Amino acid sequence: MGYRVAVDTGGTFTDFVFLDADSGHIEIMKVPSTRGNESVGIVDGFSRWLKGKGLSADNIAFFAHSTTVGTNAMLEENGAKTGLLVTEGFRGVYEVGEQSRGHGSVIYDLFFEKPRLLVPPRLTEEMPERVLFDGTVHAALDEAAARKGIEKLLAQGVESIAVCLLFSFRNPQHEARIGALIRELAPQVNISISSEVVPQIREYYRLSTTVVNAYLNPLLESYIHCLDTRLAELGLATEQRYIMRSNGGLATFDAAAKRSVQTVLSGPAAGVVAAQQFAKASGFHEMVTFDMGGTSTDVALINDGQAMRRMAGKVNQRDLLVPMLDIHTVAAGGGTVAWIDELGMLQVGPRSAGSVPGPVCYGRGGTEATITDANLVLGYLNAEFPLAGGSLTLDRKAAEQAIEQHIAKPLGLSVTAAARGIIEIVNVKMQEAIKVVSSNRGYDLRDFYLYSFGGAGSLHAGQIAEELGMRGVIIPTYPGVTAALGLLLSDVRHDYVQSELTDLRELTAEQINARFAQLARQGKSELLEEGFAEREIQFEFHLDMRYAGQGYELTIAVPGVPLQADDPAQLRHSFDNEHARLTGHSAPTEAVEIVNYRVSGVVAVPQAPLTNPFVEQQMATVEQALLGRTHVYFGEAPTDTPVYDRTKLPAGGTVLGPAILLQADTTIILHDGEKAVVDPALGHIEIILA
Repeated sequence: MGYRVAVDTGGTFTDFVFLDADSGHIEIMKVPSTRGNESVGIVDGFSRWLKGKGLSADNIAFFAHSTTVGTNAMLEENGAKTGLLVTEGFRGVYEVGEQSRGHGSVIYDLFFEKPRLLVPPRLTEEMPERVLFDGTVHAALDEAAARKGIEKLLAQGVESIAVCLLFSFRNPQHEARIGALIRELAPQVNISISSEVVPQIREYYRLSTTVVNAYLNPLLESYIHCLDTRLAELGLATEQRYIMRSNGGLATFDAAAKRSVQTVLSGPAAGVVAAQQFAKASGFHEMVTFDMGGTSTDVALINDGQAMRRMAGKVNQRDLLVPMLDIHTVAAGGGTVAWIDELGMLQVGPRSAGSVPGPVCYGRGGTEATITDANLVLGYLNAEFPLAGGSLTLDRKAAEQAIEQHIAKPLGLSVTAAARGIIEIVNVKMQEAIKVVSSNRGYDLRDFYLYSFGGAGSLHAGQIAEELGMRGVIIPTYPGVTAALGLLLSDVRHDYVQSELTDLRELTAEQINARFAQLARQGKSELLEEGFAEREIQFEFHLDMRYAGQGYELTIAVPGVPLQADDPAQLRHSFDNEHARLTGHSAPTEAVEIVNYRVSGVVAVPQAPLTNPFVEQQMATVEQALLGRTHVYFGEAPTDTPVYDRTKLPAGGTVLGPAILLQADTTIILHDGEKAVVDPALGHIEIILA
């Protein structure tokens, strides 16, 4: 069966997981990310591992990757120069947007500004045509005028064009013809057509999603092509090469490149998938995932063993109408910079030192104090125990000097007090992020564990969980590379949607089945083209439903397709019950509408085993895993603290805090009163709070 390889590229490190599919043995590796050309770091690290093992790329049967290319382009606004074609008279749809300032603190922001348009008005052209709400053609496309509009955009040097016409989800004829004209006039230009990207109701959201897809496609296509070429030069021949999507499923390289908008949460999604699989295997069904890396922290909620999903969301204030795991991100990672604002107040983030130059203690030219520097000064990290499996030695003196110069002196504090202030501020920011996906949505955090991973997560998890009143903390076996491991726990997944606004009372089971069957045929065709056998393909069915007149929908699972004659009535009851659960009330006498039909085509791939990987290394007693002692500033004065090798702790062993547990990909901090227990079956650590 060969090796299965997973690569997660973050802002600071690129993480590898190598699974020997025959033996089930797992190896991990971390290398610095090569920002701006991430494929270089991936291929260099992959090549180094192959040489170290004496293997060739022919031994690799499976390659999966979670990428931040789309995410970074959205955050940094450095995507392709994009043009937009809209129905005549509707060029203002994109600029007006949803006519809302959003929710939360932004409502009170006196300096609020809407995000910059990814396509400025000068790169927007109107197409003389009109399709009505029912799909009938009111005015045929004026092809001569369409050519002129396209030529105007080409004259301005656009690299990509988004096409979004009124009601094209009901009748895509005009969009398809415009796409053909663009290919005829400029075959080198990338094209995103809304009826292909997201054939769904709601004009602005469909337009925004199509624009983002067009904005990102050239970058992701170029990146995937470059990576694919480098891997081929290395000798990787397997056809099983995948990219993680925001929905928690894998897609082939080619499929991902065509729908780049579906990859903007690629990296964080893989970690949530790993947590969901752990929840099913371990019995910890209520968890908040806490993924703290070098640049950001991503949090998500798992309820009853299932990760929460949503059918739309925002990334950097841009609306996306695509299925995604419900992940909230905050700028708080190991490389996040601490600074003093113009009012003399200590701030942490959102800027990050990234992988280059990185934190000051990395010795790569960084000059600004970061969270990692603060953790080193406090003794949570130790210069005697290098990071990233021993490849990164830390300079404590340099970290102290940076904090003293930039933070402590301006504030009149000691270096350790300044470092504690940095940690306290970033902990509060991460607590607020956790509340967004939990208590702000009606969940009681006292029922949930904090599932902590990412290279930096275990340094902060215990304190954060305790202050939030959570049940405890779970640390997986490989916390620093959990997102990469999630790639080996994910299935191939394609989502399809079609809008058809209809009163449920007017629909028969046969009509609903027919619409599902149409989407399933599309999914089956694409998955067969990607090389999967028909017997491997399974489908999941959902309906977006609402009470007539509502402005939002609820997504209801539809089991047992094809439906039987009395099943539509049962769907109505399911909707009423879900509405009551989420909002506290239902309206059984009101009309219910189906808005969207959703089908997911899923192909299960072999998954990595979730077993204890440290069995052969474990000692008979906890004392035998002791590495030494160090001084840690849990408070004003240093505390003499034992340091243990986490991989050698015995199954069922207990470590009392204060203590530090070390392994190649992370450092785990136990505060006074906390207790860590090693699970004998899966090897994870449960931290019981004080």
